[in-house]
Amino acid sequence: MKFNKLIPELKVSSLKDSLNFYVGILGFKVEYERKESRFVFISFQGSQINYTWKTGLLEKPFGRGVNFQIEVNSIKPLLDNLKHKKQRLFQEPKDNWYRKGNSLMGNREFLIQDPDGYLLRFYEHLGSKPVK
Repeated sequence: MKFNKLIPELKVSSLKDSLNFYVGILGFKVEYERKESRFVFISFQGSQINYTWKTGLLEKPFGRGVNFQIEVNSIKPLLDNLKHKKQRLFQEPKDNWYRKGNSLMGNREFLIQDPDGYLLRFYEHLGSKPVK
């Protein structure tokens, strides 16, 4: 396995609840863990996350002011699974076009919060088009 150059390391209040959400609901894969230090390394279609550090007092929702943008092949399977498991979305799916120079880059995306309030933005790339 190749490690990404940036891997977020998240502190969680319940490793069991977080693993149930990320692995059991979203479909992340446990790459490896160190149970003695409550460390787990997970991945999903090339994205990677660790659970570990505590840097200060934590109050939910954790990660205020940040969202983790995760590119996927298609958001539909995730949305179907989340609906089946009765998970509430933070933001419903929609297509957004973001300007990059003289082009627009398209994303079909939705947002969901994990059990600790970390905000996850899953998106599939829709391509690009010129700015009109």
